[in-house]
Amino acid sequence: MKNSFGTEGSQSSGGGDADRNREHPLIVSEFSRADVEPDGKLDKSFWAGVERVRFDHAAFSRASYPEAETTVASRWTRKFLYLAFRCRYQTLNIYQGEDPGPERWQLWEKDVAEAFINPNPDHPFHYYEFEIAPNNQWLDLEINLARNPMSDAHWNSGFEHRTHIDPARHLWTVEMRIPVAAMTHTPIEPGSEWRVNFYRCDGPGSGNARRLMSWGAMPKESTEHTFHQPASFGRLRFAASGAKMAP
Repeated sequence: MKNSFGTEGSQSSGGGDADRNREHPLIVSEFSRADVEPDGKLDKSFWAGVERVRFDHAAFSRASYPEAETTVASRWTRKFLYLAFRCRYQTLNIYQGEDPGPERWQLWEKDVAEAFINPNPDHPFHYYEFEIAPNNQWLDLEINLARNPMSDAHWNSGFEHRTHIDPARHLWTVEMRIPVAAMTHTPIEPGSEWRVNFYRCDGPGSGNARRLMSWGAMPKESTEHTFHQPASFGRLRFAASGAKMAP
C-alpha cells in the first residue's frame, strides 16, 4: 500500500474550499514531426528552445526548496507524449544496487519525479501515474479514485525512460516517452488540453520528513497529505510546432 502522499491510502474528492484556493497552471507541449529515443540528456536539439515550467515549493505548505528546484518540459508527436524533468538535488536517496529493469513498487519512498496525466478531463478521477527514480527505476499505474483499490498495478503503458546524473552540478534529468494509445484512443489535436500534475519526492529519510513538492498547488496546510487530488491538476495544452506559452 502506498503511503499518504502516494498511490494508495486516503482518497480525495478534490472538492470544497480547497478548489477555490487552487491555481491551475499551464504547460504547453510543442509538436514534433520526428520521434527521438530517450537518453536522459536534455541538451539535444529536440529540447532546444522548448519552454519549461518550474517548481520548488512544498506541496502542502508552500515552503520553498530552491536546492531541489525542478523544471519540466513537454513535446508530442502523433504516437508519443514526451516529458523532460530537470531535478536539482543535494544527496540522492535511491534503492541501491537494484536492477532498474523490473517495475519497482514503493518507488515513491525514495527520490522520484512523478507525472499524473489525465487525457479526459471530463472524468477527473481516472488518470495515469508515471514515476522515475534517478537510477532509472520506474513505476506506472492506472488510477481510478472511484475504485477500491484505486490503482491497477498490472497496467503497463510500455513507456520508455532514461535518466542522467550529473554529480558535479547536483542535477539529475529524466526523459519519458509515453505512448498516447496507452492512455487514450482519441488522437491529440493542436489546441486540445489534458489535465496533469508534476511532483518530486526528494531528500534523505522517508515519509513526510522528506521534501514533497508539486507543480499544481495542493490545499495549503491540508491534513490529507496525498498527491491524488485531481482538483490540483494543471493544464497540458498541445500546440503546433513553434507555439509558445500563453494564459
